Amino acid sequence: MSSGKYAQSPEWADIDPIPLDDGNGDGIIPLATIAYPPSYTEATSYLRAVMAVNEMSDRALKLTEDIIRINPAHYTVWLYRAKIIKELDKKLTDEIDWLNRVSGENLKNYQIWHHRQIIVSRLRDSLTEESDFLTEERDFLMDIFARDSKNYHVWIYRHWLVRHFNLWEDERETLDVETLIDRDVHNNSAWNHRYVLRFSPRDGPEAGMPENSGPGLKRGQLAVVDEYIVDAELEYAEDKIRLAPENRSPWHYARGVLRAAKLPLSKWKRFASKFIIEEIDDADNIIKVHVKSSLALELLADVYAEEAQAKGAEAERDKTVNDDAEEAQAEGAEAGRDKTVNDNAEAQAGAEAERDKTVNDAVRMLTLLKEEYDPIRKNYWDYKMRLVTRLSSLSTAA
Repeated sequence: MSSGKYAQSPEWADIDPIPLDDGNGDGIIPLATIAYPPSYTEATSYLRAVMAVNEMSDRALKLTEDIIRINPAHYTVWLYRAKIIKELDKKLTDEIDWLNRVSGENLKNYQIWHHRQIIVSRLRDSLTEESDFLTEERDFLMDIFARDSKNYHVWIYRHWLVRHFNLWEDERETLDVETLIDRDVHNNSAWNHRYVLRFSPRDGPEAGMPENSGPGLKRGQLAVVDEYIVDAELEYAEDKIRLAPENRSPWHYARGVLRAAKLPLSKWKRFASKFIIEEIDDADNIIKVHVKSSLALELLADVYAEEAQAKGAEAERDKTVNDDAEEAQAEGAEAGRDKTVNDNAEAQAGAEAERDKTVNDAVRMLTLLKEEYDPIRKNYWDYKMRLVTRLSSLSTAA
């Protein structure tokens, strides 16, 4: 180690490096030691020495840069670097420029993006309305996305940027997302960001997260939703599905929009049905089914299950009313009660028949998925069929 870069530098002559203690001593031989490069071993030994005395200096800052160049995943050195920058009151835009270079060389490194959050958080208070920082920042992010459009760490940072600078209504955010979706309509990360912009809570600790928004609301539902936005987003999803009907991203996006607006899946029944073409004979029997999208089958199966559940609840209500009417009749109520009993019985039978039909329709969609269009998930479709047929059997048993 005495022949290394730091050992030979007069600048570091006053520092006694602290070697790594990997347990190799007193006759103990570690089972599996890490073969660090000599340059890294030396640099980290000097890092331990300066951290031990909490040194805040330019040379320590340069040391962190050297270590990050060798091992950008060393999270401790990133925290130490952030602390030095703050203590020395370094120019934050210079750190951003340095990060831009490092980020391009280490696309999959998350420590870089956490450090960037720290620096940008400190930078925010010094920004003026005339500052081009946000424009330049998003230009940089789009350059990164051009190289790696689904980079998880970069998208997490972009979500943070939206929350931190309140960019929910910023036109640039929507334009960038649409650019990325136009480049690759299968980019689920871009679809997710679009959903965050449109339908995620914007205040409090849950900002940007699809959590409950109030009493009586299910996860992902919003108390108040702009109907114009809902219709526009559903139309946007429809347009992208027509480009690639087997692309799961816009189908899931539409489900999320409907959930946020507390709308039933049946709102999309007509659209999904356009991708399922049935050949029917003269006796109205289905002889062949042409499927343009297995995802349409999946949505229709859920629509029919949703409708069967509603019809089952309706049949149960009619049965309850009918039982009450029969009980009143047995106790000597007026003769006119007979007609009420009969009417309720007919309504109950009608609701049960409609329920059973929608259950059969759901099973038919799931069977197509199981046997032809998505057989790799056979066990899952069997599970879904058991759930939906239970809607019929349980109601009948009751």
